[in-house]
Amino acid sequence: MTSEQFSRPGAVDLSQLSQQAASHGGGNYVMDLTEAEFEQVAQRSLQHPVIVEFFSPRDPQGGPVSEALATAVNAGAGKYLLARVNVDEQPRIAQALGVQAVPTVVALLGGQLAPLFQGTKSADEITAVVEQVGQAALANGITGRAAPVGGAQQAATSADQAAPADPRFAAADEALASGDYAAAVAEFDKLLQATPNDVEVIAGRAQASLLQRSTEFDPAAVVANAANEDDLHSQLQAADLEIIQGAYAQGIDRLLDFAATASPEDKEVVRVRVLELFEVIGRTDPIVLKARRRLATVLF
Repeated sequence: MTSEQFSRPGAVDLSQLSQQAASHGGGNYVMDLTEAEFEQVAQRSLQHPVIVEFFSPRDPQGGPVSEALATAVNAGAGKYLLARVNVDEQPRIAQALGVQAVPTVVALLGGQLAPLFQGTKSADEITAVVEQVGQAALANGITGRAAPVGGAQQAATSADQAAPADPRFAAADEALASGDYAAAVAEFDKLLQATPNDVEVIAGRAQASLLQRSTEFDPAAVVANAANEDDLHSQLQAADLEIIQGAYAQGIDRLLDFAATASPEDKEVVRVRVLELFEVIGRTDPIVLKARRRLATVLF
């Protein structure tokens, strides 16, 4: 791997990663879905649950269902994305999925379609259905978080306003917002002591840790030192920079290439770092699924 594989070595854009790490706050997670966006949104279900609501503005009883769905989804603060399909304007999506009546609500999990309900339900029943989708996602290792929806995509419902942030993450989110990544890591560590297997906390801690490490290196120097393929520290920093820049496969491959010929001690350091970066990328990302198999081969 050469230094040319890095983009803009003089700058590190942390905005997207910072947003991802601080995604425990409130926001709007409701969008209007068109045929042109369907495949892209379906791909997002590999990272987090996507709930699809088929509705018609002509349906007088559909409004409460839409509002209850938006409220339940926004309360998850990124656990789900609600994609609303106006069947009058987007009939081909409904036809392709066999939707014959409105409202109809389905879930996309890992690219697979799961029917939820058809017709009206109470707000409590809808909340319970949405929570069941979240539980099913966790059971299947789908642990990513949706990005907030903004601008013209915001749904025109009374639930568009930001949902309250999860109070568990208040201190960590405040530290992330202020750029104090070390403090954010410490706050996530506190949460891990209370809930060691909480996938949201584990992912948040991994993202904050990467942000913290990014403050300790100069991108140009990292690119220059990356040529030293036998130096563990140089390769760890180079992989961090590639992950920050979105070059996930390159960053993971770099560390696994190094581990293939490393000492047992260095292999263990790489193993810990790769598993942490898996959390940053997302456990169910195809890059991670492929790399897990290679990681086992390299280590054993």
